[in-house]
Amino acid sequence: MRAAVCPEYGPPEVVSIEDIAGPTVAADQVGVRVEAAAVNFPDVLLVANKYQISVPPPFVPGSEFAGVVDEVGSTASGFVVGDRVAGTGMFGAFAERVAIDPAALTPIPDGVESATAAAFGVAHRTAYHTLQSTAGIEAGDELVVLGAGGGVGLAAVQLGVALGARVTAVASSAEKLAVAGEYGAASLINYRDGELRAAFKDALPDGADVVVDPVGGELSEPALRALRRGGRFVTIGYASGVIPRIPLNLVLVKGVHVLGFQFQDVPPGEFDRNEAELREMLASGRIVPHVGAVYALDDAARALRHVADGRAIGKVLIET
Repeated sequence: MRAAVCPEYGPPEVVSIEDIAGPTVAADQVGVRVEAAAVNFPDVLLVANKYQISVPPPFVPGSEFAGVVDEVGSTASGFVVGDRVAGTGMFGAFAERVAIDPAALTPIPDGVESATAAAFGVAHRTAYHTLQSTAGIEAGDELVVLGAGGGVGLAAVQLGVALGARVTAVASSAEKLAVAGEYGAASLINYRDGELRAAFKDALPDGADVVVDPVGGELSEPALRALRRGGRFVTIGYASGVIPRIPLNLVLVKGVHVLGFQFQDVPPGEFDRNEAELREMLASGRIVPHVGAVYALDDAARALRHVADGRAIGKVLIET
């Protein structure tokens, strides 16, 4: 099969297309013919060996995909050949086929295209669980989303609006902010246009209730300062490449809550409820992910570079 292969650690350009043996489906696995895969920032970090987990090269990058089941292992259950599924794994998705644990798969609702399903998974699940179970968002809350043009950020804008929050979107370009505005953001802040603290004071004179931060770096502290007393700051990633240092006196003086999101911290009952609600949003078309760029498998390195350079708006896909 054809696959994008990382032969050694380095920049996105080390990835090349090769003909390799397809994966063998173990007894407890399912084989999936990949139709579309999404490119996420951790894919770039894995290729560069800068992620918190290392994958020894050579390996096929790609953590999110959608396609059709073409083989079911002898002890695997839950799916049959022909089922349309979306899935996630640490690597392997930038290929014509994957073999994966069925627990990592979910059925694609009728009427939803594979590209849409591939773009919906990681970003929207991260954003929704963050908003519901960590941030405790409520209708009428003032929500600040940093990195609002990226996959998780734009998903948080969409879902925050759907949950009744008033959203302030923060991003690095007018183009990214325009898309955030199309999805319902009420205030738009380009952090490269001037002093961010002043921009927050203008947009949020009474302060924010919640900040969702998938970026880190120099944006985090001004956003934390923009919270009103008792507000919640949720850190979910560091796309800037810089882990911020927060002065703890701000937490003390403002009485705010600094929280971190990880999937495993969501209580099982809440997790299942969130997943069901999110699936209904996808199936009904209430929430449709924004796909900002689509590449062919042959151009996988270019797709990774697009994400690495911070040019992605919403999700970037690779079609096989």
